[in-house]
Formats: sequence, structure tokens, C-alpha cells
Amino acid sequence: MQGKVLIITGSTGIGAQTARLAAAQGASLLIASGDEISAWELAAETGAECWPGDLTLPHSAASVVSQCLSKFGRVDALFNVAGLSGRRFGDGPVHEIDDDGWEAALAHNLTLTFRMCRAVTGRLLQQAADESGARGAIVNMGSVLVESPEPRHFATHAYAAAKGAVTAMSRSMAAYYAPHGIRVNVLAPGMVRTPAAERTHAAPELQEFVRRKQPLNSGMIDVAEVARTALFLLSKDSRSITGEVLTVDGGWRLSGV
Repeated sequence: MQGKVLIITGSTGIGAQTARLAAAQGASLLIASGDEISAWELAAETGAECWPGDLTLPHSAASVVSQCLSKFGRVDALFNVAGLSGRRFGDGPVHEIDDDGWEAALAHNLTLTFRMCRAVTGRLLQQAADESGARGAIVNMGSVLVESPEPRHFATHAYAAAKGAVTAMSRSMAAYYAPHGIRVNVLAPGMVRTPAAERTHAAPELQEFVRRKQPLNSGMIDVAEVARTALFLLSKDSRSITGEVLTVDGGWRLSGV
């Protein structure tokens, strides 16, 4: 990532750790986040540019890219990590989801991702390709639940629908933009050890379930493992990879639990 300009939409958990690793590799960063306190703290820690604000607003994506261009003159990569579980807004099994829960899940996980992709691809198409023909890379955040649903503890159907749509959109983008030197991939993690996840899933029964469901990790996946995978997909080391869903799940899909 040396010399590359990377936008990350998130300032906690996976987004924060990715920013730290990217900065250590010599990337220039813009952190865009709705959590203003953590965004400014992460920017100070990593030397990143900071865009604090509500990423779900229609104008936010264009504003993020505009600030990136004003500071760095270009953009090379986007990690669309921002998103949330809609459970507290009313997400759940389809017959229980109200309109607010549905709209919240799609706004934060799908529409936000679409708008950031639209703004960044528009800019990448204007930039000259490098000596290998590459213009840039995008990694969108998916979920293991798209392909491996879990009905007992994770029946959040609006969230699954949003992440499934992110996967379909990303693959279509990958096919369309490959001739232009723009790669688009999806990172689909299992249960990751973030502060939010550990608070949400502190119940002993759920901890035991995750321990058996992700046997490679005997529980939650360390956030650094997901961050390193994101950077691989964003870097030139993966220059021949596009349209893929790379699952980091500790064996979730194969455990049979």
C-alpha cells in the first residue's frame, strides 16, 4: 500500500485495524465515519485525514471523495466497511420486521455502500491507469450469513438481504469495470472480536455456540486477521483477483453446528 490513497468508511473494529496496518505500510488515508470521537482519535493515531459525519445522507459519499481529492489529489482504493446490525431498529425474521427495521438495515449496509462505490468508481475512471493497467480497487463488506444462514441466533433477514445485495452488486461491478482496470471484491467475515460484537454476544450460550461454529479460532476471529485480508484484496498483491467473495469465518460454513 506504499504511496496509495485509501478511503475507509469506519473508525472502530475492522476499519480501525485496517487503517493502522495501512498507515504502517505507507498508505495515505481518509477515515470517514459517523462516530466522530473514534474517527478523530484514529486520524490522530494514524496521520489520516478525517471526514466525520452521517454516511447515510445522499450527499455524503461525494463529500468524502471531494475531501480526499482536495487533500491527496487522487484516490486509489476504497474499503467499504461501514455497516450495522439492524436488530435494535426492528430487524429479525421477515414476519417480524417493521418498515423502520428494513429501511435502517438497507440504508446502513447497502445504500451507503452503493453511494460510496458510485462516487469512487466515477473518480477512478477519470484517473490514468498505472503501468500494469490498474486504476484502483474496492473491497465491500459482506457477511458469512449470506451463504451460511444461522436461524437460532442470527435471524436478521433484512441484514442478510442487504449483504446479499452487496455481494451481487460487487460481482456485477467487477465484471463491468475489469476492462477499466478497477477490481471489486467482497470480504465476508464470520463473528469477529470487535468491542460491539463482544458486548452484543456476551451471553454464555452464544459464546459456546461461536466457539463450536468457528473451530479454527475456538471463538471469535481476531480483528487483525480480517484487516490483513482486506489489505491483501486492496493491494497489488491481489491484482489478478476480482469478483470474489473471500470468507474469513474460522470454519463457520463447514462446522455443521
